[in-house]
Amino acid sequence: MKTLLLVGATGLVGLEVVRQALADRTIERVVALTRRPLELRHLRLENQVVDFDALPTDAPWWNVDAVICTLGTTMRQAGSRAAFGKVDHDYVLAVARRARAHGTEVFALTSSLGAKVSSGNFYLRTKGETERDLAAEGFASLTFVRPSLIGGKRENQRWVEALGLKVFALFAPALPRRYRIAPAERIAASLLAAVRTAQSGVRVVESEAI
Repeated sequence: MKTLLLVGATGLVGLEVVRQALADRTIERVVALTRRPLELRHLRLENQVVDFDALPTDAPWWNVDAVICTLGTTMRQAGSRAAFGKVDHDYVLAVARRARAHGTEVFALTSSLGAKVSSGNFYLRTKGETERDLAAEGFASLTFVRPSLIGGKRENQRWVEALGLKVFALFAPALPRRYRIAPAERIAASLLAAVRTAQSGVRVVESEAI
């Protein structure tokens, strides 16, 4: 894999993907699509600031070997179900379709533990619908990484979120592995491993395997 397209590079997992990808000399170029410029600078990093509501269809940077998508928001940040669905479903599909139209065969997505189209939970149902619709795009290798609670220091971490991580960490030994905190660096490593190996078909990496 020579060229990687990353979507969601300003988030906790996305930033870790950038760091690990740039540390890998087999990846010659990392193209990061963001809504605001990255502070990180590197000779092998190409930061394209885009409007996800009006993504170009013919930009040369769509020609990549693989895509990793860590794009996502929360209901609180989005403000409504419609706004949440736009980010976690519509934007993800828009990126996937453009990359696929330019010949990309490999795609990996940060999804969620419990993602399911039939879920009664709106968040998990949306994640499941995104997985379903991505599977219909015809990627030769498609991987869904489904972490539980994501661990790591966020730029604007709320006290409730920080408390939740501490509680999860405290009771981790008593929890089944799939419900334990998944560190951002391990999620990033799982995503990168998925696009490096590019196994054929649709593959799911559950939280306990991260």
